[in-house]
Amino acid sequence: MDKQSPKVICFGEALIDRLGPLGGDPSVDHPVKDYFGGAPANVACALAKLGADVGFIGRLGDDQIGNDFRKLMLERGINISCLQTDFEKPSRIVLVRRDVNGERSFGGFSGKNFNGFADEEINLNILSQNLSKVASSADWLLLGTIPLAFRSSSKCLWWLIEHALLKQVRIVLDVNWRPIFWDSKLNPDSGPTSSAVLAITPLLEIASLIKLSKEEAIWFFDTDDPSVISKSLPQKPNIVVTNGSLPIRWFMNSFSGETSVISSIVVRDTTGAGDAFTAGLIFQLIQQSNAIENSTEIDRIITFAAACGALVCQAPGAIETQPGLKQVENFLFSNREE
Repeated sequence: MDKQSPKVICFGEALIDRLGPLGGDPSVDHPVKDYFGGAPANVACALAKLGADVGFIGRLGDDQIGNDFRKLMLERGINISCLQTDFEKPSRIVLVRRDVNGERSFGGFSGKNFNGFADEEINLNILSQNLSKVASSADWLLLGTIPLAFRSSSKCLWWLIEHALLKQVRIVLDVNWRPIFWDSKLNPDSGPTSSAVLAITPLLEIASLIKLSKEEAIWFFDTDDPSVISKSLPQKPNIVVTNGSLPIRWFMNSFSGETSVISSIVVRDTTGAGDAFTAGLIFQLIQQSNAIENSTEIDRIITFAAACGALVCQAPGAIETQPGLKQVENFLFSNREE
């Protein structure tokens, strides 16, 4: 693993999504099925499936979930030199509710004890000793906001950011607001609390590329206009705003536009679709040897990312259904406009 030099590092949570029956509650209704999940882990696995060199930094329990996740990442060719093992706290299980149309919401955790879960306890001393095994040639660092909800993982996140900025690594932020990680008593559909906004805002101010849902854009910026959001931030980052099956709005390299989502699929489960989109977007950007000079090229990049997200929706689970590059290309070819 030490010989692998990832171009993209994904930092954050790896966990299990426990899905109940459509329209049911996974805490009481059966059958339930467990799937690998966690937004940064999803992105890492999707990037690897597309053929990118990627590393993952996180922490899993010394349990079956942790063992199975490590095996999966190794099979995908992901550098896990900085994937830690917690010998006291378990890997996290998230209860995922799905409505009859496959749209999901996060309804709490299973097996939570008073000591918390492994992902929130990533150790900075261990990370600092091993970072060189995964970060020697990285160009991109993918982050979410969930690590900011916990003291240890937040400390590691900001240490990583400091290291990345010194090395001129570009920071990609998927806001991925999930209220239950901040307070398990919050409604799954509630917006960020004032304390969460205070914690997240500095991260928004240093990112090079930010991906938000429409709801997240309005919660944090009072607008879903990508150009307005970009101009409100000191780094003037590239902004992508998704809105389910509606057109994706973007402001990238000073170009603005909208890209339609391919709708020729049957949606069975949307878990992980946004993460597959993010992976497709990063994958396309790391393929660019020259600066993007027109909106047509950006539209092509966004269309590729949208195809990655769409393909994940065809079956349950965030990682198992992720497409390879050839599958995405065939899907785009079959859905091309004549």
